[in-house]
Amino acid sequence: IEVSYRTKVKASERRKITSSKDAESIFREIWSSSMEFKEEFYIILLNRANQVLGWYKVSEGGMSGTVVDPKLIFSIALKGLSSSIIICHNHPSSNLKPSNEDINLTKRLKQAGELLEIPVLDHLILTTDGCYSFGDEGMI
Repeated sequence: IEVSYRTKVKASERRKITSSKDAESIFREIWSSSMEFKEEFYIILLNRANQVLGWYKVSEGGMSGTVVDPKLIFSIALKGLSSSIIICHNHPSSNLKPSNEDINLTKRLKQAGELLEIPVLDHLILTTDGCYSFGDEGMI
């Protein structure tokens, strides 16, 4: 096992997230070219000032879902020295409405984050045409 922390961006040059639109912009920059073909799940790691420390692709699935392991998400957040995270997945169907599974996963991850003192600040659902923010909708 090797645990290491390396940064390539100076602290003064880190992007700051102040809204769901800021997070959406970053996720769209890092997303693969498969937005309409397969579901993927990413996280953004943030410091106390909500500056981006990094991002990680957690999983990649098929057209109707992907497996998300909370242990993996929070192991990355811990190794990345994150103070908080923002999570995101896409819906290849272009339907922005969160499924029951999306809602349940968000609740579980929020609870785990509270326990570890790494809050989940938002959960975004992306499509090629739009974005749904659990935070903006009062669901987190």
